[in-house]
Amino acid sequence: MKKVAIIPLRKGSKGIPGKNKKKMLGRPLFSWVLGAAIFSDLDEVYVFTDDEEILNFISKEYHWTSKVKGLLRNDENANDTASTESAMLEFAEKINHDFDVLCLLQATSPLTTSQDINSALSEISTEGKTAALSVVKTHRFTWNVDGTPQNYDVFNRPRRQDFAGLLMENGAVYATTKDAFLKSKNRVSETIGLVEMPEETLMEIDSLSDWTIIESLLAERQKAFKKQERINYLVLDVDGVFTDGCVYYGAEGELMKKFDMRDGMGLEILRQNNVEVVVITSENSDLVAKRMQKLQIKHTFLGVKDKYSFLQDFINQQQTSWANLAYVGDDVNDLANLCTVGWSFAPANATTIVKQQVDFTLSNNSADGAIREVCEWIMNYNKRF
Repeated sequence: MKKVAIIPLRKGSKGIPGKNKKKMLGRPLFSWVLGAAIFSDLDEVYVFTDDEEILNFISKEYHWTSKVKGLLRNDENANDTASTESAMLEFAEKINHDFDVLCLLQATSPLTTSQDINSALSEISTEGKTAALSVVKTHRFTWNVDGTPQNYDVFNRPRRQDFAGLLMENGAVYATTKDAFLKSKNRVSETIGLVEMPEETLMEIDSLSDWTIIESLLAERQKAFKKQERINYLVLDVDGVFTDGCVYYGAEGELMKKFDMRDGMGLEILRQNNVEVVVITSENSDLVAKRMQKLQIKHTFLGVKDKYSFLQDFINQQQTSWANLAYVGDDVNDLANLCTVGWSFAPANATTIVKQQVDFTLSNNSADGAIREVCEWIMNYNKRF
């Protein structure tokens, strides 16, 4: 049974311009649901969009997985009046209906998890339903416009614990068999299974205030994953962590970056104590590559934009967990990882938003002993294990 997902994205957005590409907790909004899809039971995930910039990002960023593909969406199915179903039908034709189950995922639902997607797929593969959708149980009392209650007796108001509540669509996950979809031309039809998600996933991103609330919810969710175990990997950003954040350019391009020799010695001692060093940076720099080679850091990854998904893949390959990682970052593109690892650190000169989210703000600046300080902290911490 081939399980394929579509994440439809439009270039235009009236409420929040450029919404799909705007960074939420340091990652483009669409990458949150894309990351969940990558690590789910789906076989293929298509980002279906009219935005060439996003398609270029997909082709460059997700080379480490064969599951993710970008596909150009026709303009007529990407305007304000086009329905999601019209985009799904266009998509199905473009891939020659090469699927048994089609899953619709919405980028505006960044709280969606791999398990939510798997639960929807299971409703079809295991429970025998022809479709499934995600819902939220809410204990709200609803009313008609004529002033009459819809779901309770005003003279016998139930207590929350005695009220079964209502199930409402949250618009996050839909799944359907190919036969049901082609017959009905609708995202769900016939026998429909329900997948319950947390109540906070009901919130939609229509304004900047919505954005701020959901970003805070994401940060708290990631922090809830934190566990304290032995640190086996120290993950480091480069600019603003290894270096002072400055880059010196000449007529021929990048000339120089400043590194601290004491950091290198600290990392060598750390490796001698069975802690692997991992370097992940969004930049492609020959200078960085040469410095990491000099430091004998074999786990060096350059040009990584979606650091969270990339690190999740690394964790899976190494058969370790987020709890076994410490991470040092200085800017917003590190936020998702900083909120998730066992222990997170920021140099003293990191951005304010990062220092607000990490477990420790170091006393030393980047390229001035910050990494060495972390190395000594880890060695002392690991003694208990």
